[in-house]
Amino acid sequence: MATRTRPEISRLERFLESDPVLGRVRDAAAGEPVFLVGGAIRDALCGFPVDDVDLVVEGDPTALVAALDPGATVHERFGTAELRVDGRPVDVARARTESYARPGALPDVSPGLIEDDLGRRDFTINAIAIPLTDGSSGAERMLDPFGGLKDLELGVLRLLHRRSFEDDPTRALRAARYAARFDFDLARQTADLLDTVDFGSISSDRYWAELELISEEPQALEALRLLSVWGLIPMEDFRLSLADRAVSLLSDPAWERAAEPAKVILAACFRTLEPDLAPLSDPPTTPSDGVELAGRFDSIDLLLARAAGAEWLDRWREEWRWVELEITGADLLAAGIPEGPAVGAGMKAALRAKLDRGIAGPGPELEIALEAARALA
Repeated sequence: MATRTRPEISRLERFLESDPVLGRVRDAAAGEPVFLVGGAIRDALCGFPVDDVDLVVEGDPTALVAALDPGATVHERFGTAELRVDGRPVDVARARTESYARPGALPDVSPGLIEDDLGRRDFTINAIAIPLTDGSSGAERMLDPFGGLKDLELGVLRLLHRRSFEDDPTRALRAARYAARFDFDLARQTADLLDTVDFGSISSDRYWAELELISEEPQALEALRLLSVWGLIPMEDFRLSLADRAVSLLSDPAWERAAEPAKVILAACFRTLEPDLAPLSDPPTTPSDGVELAGRFDSIDLLLARAAGAEWLDRWREEWRWVELEITGADLLAAGIPEGPAVGAGMKAALRAKLDRGIAGPGPELEIALEAARALA
């Protein structure tokens, strides 16, 4: 569980004064109304690293975008652009209003003012803005029409309006992500609206994109647990426990870099486990059987099987998978074995002998390989 941090205006002031990207924005804006919005303000207040910068422009953002990053990716339908400034991601959007033709649909947008833009957001803690270009861009000019700062102090997530989850069900997934990251609770009125969430109204791509974002969080398992407790994505406890053990294994020298933690979490929580992983549960009779068996599975499956108790996989990971022959198929061809399945059979027999009986050296390996190859040829 994350440790809740109370917001402090002094942290935000330091960020506003020292962040080099904001300095670039002020220079490039040439006095046009530009606002810092959302997550950067929230994270700076709470002492979290600010990785992404979101900007809102009242009016046409084209000139600002071009000045900051001529190679920016522009999404004209939504009036947004993705760019990089001094190597950091920056999103620029035109202040807009939104309407939804139906629940779960992508919004229809039209130009608006900063107040309109804040009103279309998900939670009060993300509906805060600070002007960057009016000559007084300090925290004292904070625009906080929905009480986001107060909710940060209280440690609660509060929706801006009652149809928010209906309009965009992915907000419920973000609620779990933020609640876990900041150790926040849902405001009572927001919790009461969880039964309006319908993931069936959004595309599978949008659904899984949000789950992938959750999986990348340090508190990913807590976020998934909350989704289960809230009744949105029912999940057996053993899956969360398995994910926890599997991620912990990645710090073991035998399993480090075996897989990306985020992908392991998603696999443990959502992939079919039984009967798919059942063959890995019992130790193999010989090392060669173990190598052959492990070769049928991907690295994440193997990690999950180890987390579920298949301890023999430690030896496969540390020893057996590294065993190689000193001979090659060319040696068998030179000895008169014709190209074809016999070469593969010979090499396989030699590797099994090396794994199971410990033979060593090119001479014994070739002898065993030729015997097996000639038997097949």
